[in-house]
Amino acid sequence: MAELVRKGIEQDGRFSRFELISWWEQPRLSRAKILVIGAGALGNEIVKNCALVGIGHLLVADLDRVENSNLTRSVLFRESDNGAFKSEVACRAAQSIYPDIQAHPFVGNVVHDLGLGAYLWADVIIGGLDNREARVAINSACMFLGKTWIDGAIEVLDGVARVFSPEGPCYECTMSEVDWKLLESRRSCALLTRDQLHEGKVPTTPTTASIIAAVQVQETIKILHGLPSLAGKGLVYSGLALEPYVVSYLRKPDCMAHDHCGPLQKLGAGVAEVTLGELLSEARKALGAAAVIQLSRDVIRALICNRCQTEETVFRSLGKITEKDGRCPRCGEMRAPDIISTLSAENAALSDKFAGLGVPPLDIVTARAGETMISYLFDGDAKRVLGPLAP
Repeated sequence: MAELVRKGIEQDGRFSRFELISWWEQPRLSRAKILVIGAGALGNEIVKNCALVGIGHLLVADLDRVENSNLTRSVLFRESDNGAFKSEVACRAAQSIYPDIQAHPFVGNVVHDLGLGAYLWADVIIGGLDNREARVAINSACMFLGKTWIDGAIEVLDGVARVFSPEGPCYECTMSEVDWKLLESRRSCALLTRDQLHEGKVPTTPTTASIIAAVQVQETIKILHGLPSLAGKGLVYSGLALEPYVVSYLRKPDCMAHDHCGPLQKLGAGVAEVTLGELLSEARKALGAAAVIQLSRDVIRALICNRCQTEETVFRSLGKITEKDGRCPRCGEMRAPDIISTLSAENAALSDKFAGLGVPPLDIVTARAGETMISYLFDGDAKRVLGPLAP
């Protein structure tokens, strides 16, 4: 009591016990913008903890709906939520815990359809997904934009929490040759449905999710306060042995993930408003006639049937093409996707809007000419993706 009075802290204030911590500054958390990717077992605990400590702004991204099996591992879900989108339920639950939080859901494929502007908006990114492809996508976005992200993984009674900052080793630096082979095997099935792509159900418990997510949010709090964190390291937890330990990672000098965003320009427009020709013309004024537009992720330009010798132009993200789409309507043969990551007059129509070229809302594209580059943000989509969180 005396300590509360001495510090001028309201005795019954919501965060009064936190403010007894010598370095704690509640306004830092109130101003914080956190992107949580994944709203399953880990994501539930992350969102819950963010709400409890008074994080002010939360964007929660997930594609899936609540299932009955989620109810034993997800503190925010109830039986009545079955069939609802996980991210929407998690945001409503966060607001019931802390009414002053601004929480907004993103329902979509975070690998292919979450624009880089969402990462740019965030102060810290927290990952709660269970596959390599998602981690590589998050890592690529964070390294490109100079953002720190905190990865979490759980299986049975074991788990790990890792912090990756732009200056140190990244997630790709930790990947082995086996990891890359498994990832390439998954990526090679570009036209399979999401169910077929699923790598299998991972056995988890709510207790392990609670422990790892708690470490993730605790590291977030430290980062927001400018305190030393687990950057470049991971806390490995074994529920059976109860002997947690910290591992350090090394940055690979040849790691390709450490690419950086060019000077960033806001377009003041969305992907449905700007044509390839308009942006290419702007880029070539600045960089010269050799400039091309590099996308933040691969898109399928066309589906090609080798049997019928036909080609259908589609320009869609990998996340929006299913096995049914991939089959040739004439002969039923699975068609081969023509995947591209660079746009120019040679492979796309200059009159096409970027939305029609497979670029997601609030994304960033980069104009390159040799080693020189300029990045462009489709900030006109901010309200569409961020809702009330948009600046």
